[in-house]
Amino acid sequence: MHRATKIVATIGPASSTPDILLKMIRAGLDVVRLNFSHGTADDHRQRAEMVRDCARQAGREVAIMADLQGPKIRVGKFENGKTALEPGHPFILDAECELGNDERVGLDYKDLPRDLKPGDVLLLNDGLIVLDVSRVIGSEIHTVVRVGGDLSNNKGINRQGGGLTAPALTAKDMEDIRTAMSLGADFVAVSFPKNATDMEMARQLANIAGAPYGIKPKMIAKIERAEAIPALQEILDSSDGVMVARGDLAVEVGNAAVPALQKRMIRMARDSNKLVITATQMMESMIHAPVPTRAEVSDVANAVLDGTDAVMLSAESAAGKYPVQTIEAMAAICLEAEKSEQSELDKDFLDRTFTRIDQSIAMGALFTAYHLGAKAIVALTESGSTALWMSRHWTHVPIFALTPRPGSERAMSLYRNVTPLHLDTSSDRDTALQQAIEVVVSKGYASRGDMVVLSVGEPMGQPGGTNTLKIVRVGDVL
Repeated sequence: MHRATKIVATIGPASSTPDILLKMIRAGLDVVRLNFSHGTADDHRQRAEMVRDCARQAGREVAIMADLQGPKIRVGKFENGKTALEPGHPFILDAECELGNDERVGLDYKDLPRDLKPGDVLLLNDGLIVLDVSRVIGSEIHTVVRVGGDLSNNKGINRQGGGLTAPALTAKDMEDIRTAMSLGADFVAVSFPKNATDMEMARQLANIAGAPYGIKPKMIAKIERAEAIPALQEILDSSDGVMVARGDLAVEVGNAAVPALQKRMIRMARDSNKLVITATQMMESMIHAPVPTRAEVSDVANAVLDGTDAVMLSAESAAGKYPVQTIEAMAAICLEAEKSEQSELDKDFLDRTFTRIDQSIAMGALFTAYHLGAKAIVALTESGSTALWMSRHWTHVPIFALTPRPGSERAMSLYRNVTPLHLDTSSDRDTALQQAIEVVVSKGYASRGDMVVLSVGEPMGQPGGTNTLKIVRVGDVL
């Protein structure tokens, strides 16, 4: 069956063999995430080459997303590897401490004391440990433990409510962008952006680094900071998409606030013609179990019903025992949720105006296919813009985007309800349309007598040139 919602999965120790990765692709993997928080440049390069090889074996393009580490603010190391924090006891975070003990620990982010004042609340280890700041003296942050527990090496630190000044792009991120472009990444996910400027800087760096390779990656903003929420629209405007990164975001704004923010972000992204990925702990139990919990099934299904373009796996596929089964289970949940999803196409089009010809053709194709009961929409596209606009509105009519450009094909692998396919388009429109229908029929997506809606641009081969809408029955002469 045609699945509209895409699956992003992180590869790591559990999924870095060609055999497992090929099975994951065949199970429904659309985009591979390379987590630059772990591994070397050579590790990522080898994995990227393996992705391309396995995708060729599977007979389709699979995109690569380079996920930057960003300014992950962490405690340093302990002389014994960890310490136990007791509620009510004092504890010091010291930027000048080399090796921690039961009384204090060092900081990777040396400027943290400048960002804090008495009364601030610090959340460590994804919020499992809570410290109240009592005073700041030079390099030392004096705290009182509110919620204790074991604190081990390199655990993350968040300030409740946000407000830390660490820049979104570190020196490591800048080097990782160059690595990502050299290995042909299709997407770059930027961690902890606070505003549009962070995303614009990342895009500029990626475009410069990608120029020798002919690459302009799509930029994904990971919404993880509290201060990113009021700046969401400007971040969307400066990005190609956003990731609802529920881990760090939940620590900063509180777990209870995240579900409503998730729905808001998905709605805003679709209204802005941007991509949206829902991430973090979606199938967490499948790190160790062969089946998901009922709550996880509902979580994935609700993200689909909200209209997310993609759902993402992290440790489940990178380090879990069941990476292939996790993708199979996620794909099945997506398919089932999509069956019940209601189309509001007519409502979506009320009071809308389209100033571009190509966007008007895209919307006309959607409307026509929906009301005529067409079997498929086939968009011949160079850049993929036509397919993106179509994918922002839900119908039960699958969209097939045919392009001669492998880069466009991989970029469209994240577009909801869009199946990208390769087509060496002819300069003759009718020949190209006939080839497009033959490709869709050969893949088993349509058969003789089915109605298909086609969109194409004349003259052929010009990005942004879609200007023609055609309705045909398979088997008729074009």
